[in-house]
Amino acid sequence: MKINFRRSPALIMFFLAMLFTSVNSIAQTASKAPDTTKVFSLNDLQELVFRYHPIVKQAALLSEAARADVLQSLGYFDPALKAGFGRKVFGETEYYNNWTSELKVPLWLAGADLKIGYDRSVGTYTNPETRTPLPGLTAVGLSIPLGQGLIIDARRNTLRQSKIMVQYAEAERIKQINSTWYVIAKDYWNWYYAYKQFQLVNEGVDLAQRRFDAVSKQTQIGDKPPIDSVEAYITVQERIIQKEKSAVELQNARLVLSNHLWSEQGNPLELPANAAPQPIPESITKPNRLVLDSLVNQANSQHPELVKLRTKGSQLAVERSYRQEMLKPKLNVTGSLISTRTSFSGYVPDYYDFNRGNYKFGVEFAFPLFLRAERGKLKQVKIKQMELDYDLQQSGREIKNNILTSYNDLSAYEAQLRVQMQSINNQQTLVKGEAQKFELGESTLFLINSRETKLIDMRIKRESMVAGYQKTLAELYYKAGTRQDL
Repeated sequence: MKINFRRSPALIMFFLAMLFTSVNSIAQTASKAPDTTKVFSLNDLQELVFRYHPIVKQAALLSEAARADVLQSLGYFDPALKAGFGRKVFGETEYYNNWTSELKVPLWLAGADLKIGYDRSVGTYTNPETRTPLPGLTAVGLSIPLGQGLIIDARRNTLRQSKIMVQYAEAERIKQINSTWYVIAKDYWNWYYAYKQFQLVNEGVDLAQRRFDAVSKQTQIGDKPPIDSVEAYITVQERIIQKEKSAVELQNARLVLSNHLWSEQGNPLELPANAAPQPIPESITKPNRLVLDSLVNQANSQHPELVKLRTKGSQLAVERSYRQEMLKPKLNVTGSLISTRTSFSGYVPDYYDFNRGNYKFGVEFAFPLFLRAERGKLKQVKIKQMELDYDLQQSGREIKNNILTSYNDLSAYEAQLRVQMQSINNQQTLVKGEAQKFELGESTLFLINSRETKLIDMRIKRESMVAGYQKTLAELYYKAGTRQDL
């Protein structure tokens, strides 16, 4: 069925009234916005994250675990006390009555062990080699490796490597925190873009609504054709649909950002609906070359990946020293001064007291003829060191180029934003001029809507560039192995 608007003025008025009522209802429903807004800046987010985020707390455990390994390695240097007792009586004869005790104190110097012992071995059938006088014998001596183990042994090797791993764990902690913050910063700027997009689309709905109201009134008095009201109504509907879509995107971006919000008690928090991102000035300037040079130099010396590689190098250096020590023959010397003295105050004859004439002495020697196992392990360590040197060389170059790449991206964003702002200003001039021509009857509603829609799209694109610039800025510091000072 075709409707002839010119021949049905009553129908025109009814149709316009219905349009005005329905659009007002839709616009009022879709444009409900929070009355008050509170700025939630990136600095506020950082403060919350670094206080309460579970991943940040988890990263701190890496250093604690490494220090626990150091404590465990120190256990190899703990003094050890051991004792044993055995007695046999049969047929009213005491076969043996043996008591042995020893305090062993590992020393850092030369891998030696200080030994203090007390032995009492008596009885009818006691081995003459181990028989002691009835009071027993006290011994004080040292066990020293003169060959293998003099410079470094297994326990010193383990302790040195565990201390080095504390630096490795600290670098890993920094890396994990930086990686987490980089993801969170990107989510923040995604929320920023979704928020700004919703704002601009909402402004577009308000503009379309006001234009529809004005055109409807002009149509009612006969200044505009009815078809203009229909076109204005369609524009309102299109922008309301776009607004609903952007509202969902904003809600989802808010939920994603809420993943990183936690309370002091460890409870998840939600980003309030009235929260707004921090404002960004129209003119954005990239960091200067001094900042870039500082980041490159800092990355070269403090980047977590490079620190981890250098730490592995230090660890392999200790391991290499230990493996070279294993090529030496084993030559362990043990010596003790012995005495029947059991207390400091009692009397003991000189020939039974501590002197050069009362001692125990022993030598232990061992040497594998081909050393194939030791030479193979040493060669493996040398190969790992060569591989590590290549990794360090390549990683350093990649890190530097990644920093320069991010800086170049910032330069591109800066130039694009400058041009985009000029384009937006020019487009605003076109929209104002087209509106004036429309008021004079020299333009059409279609042209106004087209230019206005393009202006909104250009402003949304600018906010997208701003968000992209900020994410690239966060990437620049992340590639340098640090975080932006907010």
